[in-house]
Amino acid sequence: MKRTSRDIRTANRYEVLRRCLDRPAVSRQELAAETGLSSATVATLVGELLDLGILVTGGFVDSAGGRPRGLVSVDAGRGSLVGVDVAETYVHAELFDLNLRVVTRADRQLRPGAHEPGHVVAVIADAVQAVLDADTGGPVLGAGVCMPGLVDRQGGISAYAPNWGWHEAVPLRDLLAQHLDVPLYLDNPLRASTVAELWFGAARGRDDAVVVNLGTGVGAGLALGGALHRGVTNSAGEWGHTTLVLDGRPCHCGDRGCVEAYAGAPGIMRNLRELHPGSPLLHSADQTATIEAIGRAAAEGSVQALDVVRETARYLGAAVADLVNLLNPEVVVLSSWVASALGGPLVSEVRRVVERHSLAGPFAATEIVLSPVPTDPVSLGAATFALEGVLSGTGGDASGLRPGPRASIAGGA
Repeated sequence: MKRTSRDIRTANRYEVLRRCLDRPAVSRQELAAETGLSSATVATLVGELLDLGILVTGGFVDSAGGRPRGLVSVDAGRGSLVGVDVAETYVHAELFDLNLRVVTRADRQLRPGAHEPGHVVAVIADAVQAVLDADTGGPVLGAGVCMPGLVDRQGGISAYAPNWGWHEAVPLRDLLAQHLDVPLYLDNPLRASTVAELWFGAARGRDDAVVVNLGTGVGAGLALGGALHRGVTNSAGEWGHTTLVLDGRPCHCGDRGCVEAYAGAPGIMRNLRELHPGSPLLHSADQTATIEAIGRAAAEGSVQALDVVRETARYLGAAVADLVNLLNPEVVVLSSWVASALGGPLVSEVRRVVERHSLAGPFAATEIVLSPVPTDPVSLGAATFALEGVLSGTGGDASGLRPGPRASIAGGA
């Protein structure tokens, strides 16, 4: 879709604000140099952000032979943002200040098989209520909610979530709006984790990056040319549903042999069952406990656990090698809770397998690392989507930055 002048202006405003985050203060001249925008454009955009109350002026810095340069910074306490990571087995919500620093968190579990839309909405609302109870004194400007599967972010619709059996469109934003009295921005965790890495993680300052999300599901968020790549229907990155093994294991999507069937949490549990039937590491009804047990045991040198990590990396590394050969990224980031639990042993094995299956030149130019983002990357990215919405006026506007009553849950969960 062709971008309008308003889209470009919003993107430039967003980029200027991004450069101000998590810094004590910055001059307009520094912002122009870092963004590549003209000084006049930066001055205009900074003026708009000052008018919105997101930035404040504060102090001067000497310049070489000229007038002192005025500094601006984010008014972190001017408002707050909510980021929600909705996964197949849990809901994780975080409240952020405007500098995107975490204020408080809340976790809720989704019971196996309990994925009826009304129930999922109630659990999300309950988690958001818990973080809203932390009074920061400023208004809540918006909440980003990231859902697994295919998401129509413009319509606020969960279009397809195969791991939950959602094969028909679910008007999730409308359902949530019956409970949440805040502007809502729906998106997908692949996009959210990629933005988190671009802003605060291993992809910061990189033009081309792949963020591999390893959880119950598997996907690859893409940053190309320094920008998030969404694809024409916001579904770019569904690499977990590319074919790894012809006529292989069945996948929730209805196909067979998908990457997800071998490298997602249920696939890793199957790897364990096949390699070591009856292993004490296996918690049949609890994938989180199983993956965490494998991670702990692998770190301690357990032969069984290391066998499972190697087998998982054999599949995952071959699939990552395809991404390296196809996209030639500067960095591949292993992210989400499975990657975190399996940690260093998984990264080492994946590197070894990728080297074997990828071309020498692209492999030599690609780092493969664990995500360094200190908080949940999906929640962090979701909060940036809410911030983007405030700046574009697609659900929030300047009035949301003026003092007023704190947003809250409408009705019950």
